[in-house]
Amino acid sequence: MSDGLYFEDLSVGQSASFGKTITEADILLFAAVSGDTNPVHINAEFAAGTMFKERIAHGMLSAGLISTVLGTRLPGPGTIYLSQTLKFRAPVRIGDTVTATATVSALDAAKKRATLATICTVNGKTVLEGEAVVLVPSREASA
Repeated sequence: MSDGLYFEDLSVGQSASFGKTITEADILLFAAVSGDTNPVHINAEFAAGTMFKERIAHGMLSAGLISTVLGTRLPGPGTIYLSQTLKFRAPVRIGDTVTATATVSALDAAKKRATLATICTVNGKTVLEGEAVVLVPSREASA
């Protein structure tokens, strides 16, 4: 497997992270790709009148960084997302560096599924948390 882990390589407690500084371009591109043009994300004047006082990133933009961890680091290439819960705890602003971390919390050998605790932080503060379930490639299946 190219840079990914097989199910048999996983153990409870394994963890991986990915960090990204959110730019205005990221927000505008996410709005264009997703179709989510909520003005709290793209209109500074509108956002100034909200509880956030300034534009904020889409919550799903931060959530997408979890997908980066799962698909490129842990377990990595070949991983298939089955489900994800999300709780948004705090806003992400332009210039914030979001660190997404996934930690293996349970393994189902019969189904080759892994459950991972997922969290996104900015300066150590939780901005998003949840749980992912993924299907992981197996050595048995690839033999």
